[in-house]
Amino acid sequence: MKIMTGKTGTPHVTSQQFRQLIEGTVGQESYILTSGENLEPELQTNNLLKIRSGMMSHHGNLSVVDLGTYDEVTIQNGTQGMQRIDLVVNRYTQDEETGIEKNEWIVIQGTPAASNPQVPAYTEGNLQESDLVDDCPVFEVHLNGINVTEVVKLLDIVPNITELNGNLPVIQSGSTGYIEISANSYKDIQVKFPKPFATDPNVLASIWGTSESPAYGNINFSYDDISRTGFTMRIYNDNTSGRTPRFRWVAIEE
Repeated sequence: MKIMTGKTGTPHVTSQQFRQLIEGTVGQESYILTSGENLEPELQTNNLLKIRSGMMSHHGNLSVVDLGTYDEVTIQNGTQGMQRIDLVVNRYTQDEETGIEKNEWIVIQGTPAASNPQVPAYTEGNLQESDLVDDCPVFEVHLNGINVTEVVKLLDIVPNITELNGNLPVIQSGSTGYIEISANSYKDIQVKFPKPFATDPNVLASIWGTSESPAYGNINFSYDDISRTGFTMRIYNDNTSGRTPRFRWVAIEE
C-alpha cells in the first residue's frame, strides 16, 4: 500500500491511478459528463459534423472539447442508391516507446449496402490492462445515398451530484401512539408530517406491535385526505371489546 494523494517528494500519481479514481466515482463504462454543451453533435453539411464543447469519461479516461470551442470531423461522401453507417469514435492511444497518451476523433467508415447497413467494427481496449488503443463509439452517422439522414448520440449524459440529489425521493416516517377504539366502531386520527412536502406524497402504514391476541386480526384501517402536511387515518375495530392499536407510517414524495 502506498499514498496517492499526498506529497512524497517525487512525482508519483499516474494516469492509470487517476483513471481508477474516476472509474470508482463516475463508473467503469462510457459516459458524457454534465459540462458545456454535453458534446452535442451538429451536422453542418453531409460531409462535416461539428461536436460542441463537453467532457466524457471512457474506462476512467477523461477527455474534453474545451468550453467555448467545438471540434469538426469529416464524413466521406455517400454512394448513390446505397446506405451506410459510419462510427465516430473517441480514440485513446498511447505511444509504446514514450508513454505519451492522447485522444482524438476518428471516423470509422462503414460498408455501403443496398439495405440494412452494418455498424463498422472498432477497437475495444482495456486501459487498466495497459492497452495502447481503446475506441469509444460516441456517434453513429447514418447515410442514405449522398445524404446524412441521422446522427445518433450513443452515450448517456451522467447527472451531476446536484441533479442526483434533486431526483431522490423525499421520505418521512413516524408512528402514532396507542389509540383507544371502542368495540364495533371506528376512529379518525390526524397525522401531521414533521415537515411539509413540496407535493402530495404516497403513504404506507401498518399496525405496529407484538400483541399475541388474535382479536387484533379484526383491526383494519384506511387513510384519506393526503396532503403536503399530513393525512387522515380511519381505524376500524370489528371486535366485541375495545382495542388500543398503534401504527407506523411512511410518506414518500417522488
